[in-house]
Amino acid sequence: MPTYDYRCGDCSHTFEHFQMMSDEPLTVCPECGGQVRRLLGGGSGIIFKGSGFYVTDNRKGTKKSEEPAKKTETAKPASD
Repeated sequence: MPTYDYRCGDCSHTFEHFQMMSDEPLTVCPECGGQVRRLLGGGSGIIFKGSGFYVTDNRKGTKKSEEPAKKTETAKPASD
């Protein structure tokens, strides 16, 4: 269940309330009884755990070729 932020329009009291997403938003300030509005929040960020999420990490199960590929040199024609 998420935590929602509310602010009173009369006394500017800001508070959090833990409620289900399907619940109706609160309308009454617990401090002065004025009308409150639910604030828009950014939510939480995504947290990646484990390896393989960054360029510098190694992926499991992949092996590079044991023998590097040989480069063939081509002779350049001598210019006179």
